[in-house]
Amino acid sequence: MMSSAEQQNDKLMDDLNQVIRDAEDLLKNTDQQSGEGFKAAKARFENTLKNAKAELARVEEIVVTRTKEAAKATDVYVKENPWQSAGIAAGVGLLVGLLIARNK
Repeated sequence: MMSSAEQQNDKLMDDLNQVIRDAEDLLKNTDQQSGEGFKAAKARFENTLKNAKAELARVEEIVVTRTKEAAKATDVYVKENPWQSAGIAAGVGLLVGLLIARNK
């Protein structure tokens, strides 16, 4: 189950990828435009877009790496502390059950 922060990060990544795709489409459709000012602006925009794509790829790589590290750390903790992990899981389940029952 994903946390709301993870869901928000995924949504942000999806939105940024969509902006990049839309910008690339826009650039493809502006090839007919002329004028030095327009060409300079288009070149700056293409450079900014290239940098945004590189930064997005870097951020995605960091998120994947950190997620894997967190999963590995959790796995190690559970293996080293099985009874504590079971107790924590039972406590969280009890709290969730109480909250659900309370809201009905």
